Amino acid sequence: MAVNIVSRAQWGALTPKHKDDLKSPAKRVIIHHTAMRHYKTRSESFTELQSIQRVHMQERRFDDIGYNFLVGDDGTVYEGRGWSVVGAHTKGHNDDSLGIAFMGNFVDKSPSSEALTSVKQLLVMGVSQGSLLPDFLLFGHKDLGNTACPGTHLYSALPQLRSNK
Repeated sequence: MAVNIVSRAQWGALTPKHKDDLKSPAKRVIIHHTAMRHYKTRSESFTELQSIQRVHMQERRFDDIGYNFLVGDDGTVYEGRGWSVVGAHTKGHNDDSLGIAFMGNFVDKSPSSEALTSVKQLLVMGVSQGSLLPDFLLFGHKDLGNTACPGTHLYSALPQLRSNK
């Protein structure tokens, strides 16, 4: 199952200041949420992606958007740093992991079935192309840091992403 990924060029990403390649396939996947509102249209999502990237690069002084991939409520997957690039999504845990952020706030709202299905397909794709180890571990951000991310409802949906790995 291949998933269509909207490229950085398509959403108008800035050029990263620097990037480091993962030294081997990722061993872990860490799930996040952007904790922002949910967007309905692609153009709204593009604007949001550009805003997230600006905040990460200017305010947080990251080299690029922090996540490897982001996914919208409609199941659209957006390339962040992409495969095999070290992210800046989970302090102290970036060197062997991929960070995937669900766009929206999942404290009071559940992730859509479309978004969950797309992430499952993305994980299968990562394993099949050798970017992700077949026996990878999946975490919510809060498992590895003092945060509420990825929100109560997305966190409770993580077993759906772990099944059929």
